[in-house]
Amino acid sequence: MDENSTSSDNAGSPDLKPGRLPAGAWRDIALYGLARLLVFVVLTVIIQSVAVLMGMGQSFPLLMSALLALIVALPLSMLLFKKLRLRVNEQIAVRDAGRRAHKEQMRAQLEERLD
Repeated sequence: MDENSTSSDNAGSPDLKPGRLPAGAWRDIALYGLARLLVFVVLTVIIQSVAVLMGMGQSFPLLMSALLALIVALPLSMLLFKKLRLRVNEQIAVRDAGRRAHKEQMRAQLEERLD
């Protein structure tokens, strides 16, 4: 009877499947990654354009523009996409909680069988 009670505990929480994220979570993760990449590319183009307009196009390589854009893009994207970032973090936290719960359940079942 103890086995039935542990399986009914998981039946009430379908979000806590170990190792799986819902399709909406994958969409949000991809959207956040794409948005951050877009900010990086736009900043690189802007920085390189400013360097060319100032007449430093020959002496200011694209790699320098990209590195500067990378440094600026991280905090900027954290501010611009805060809601999306928090939503992704919540979804991953739910997945981790499910994995932890599943791990504890498996550990308890293993201890039961070994005793």
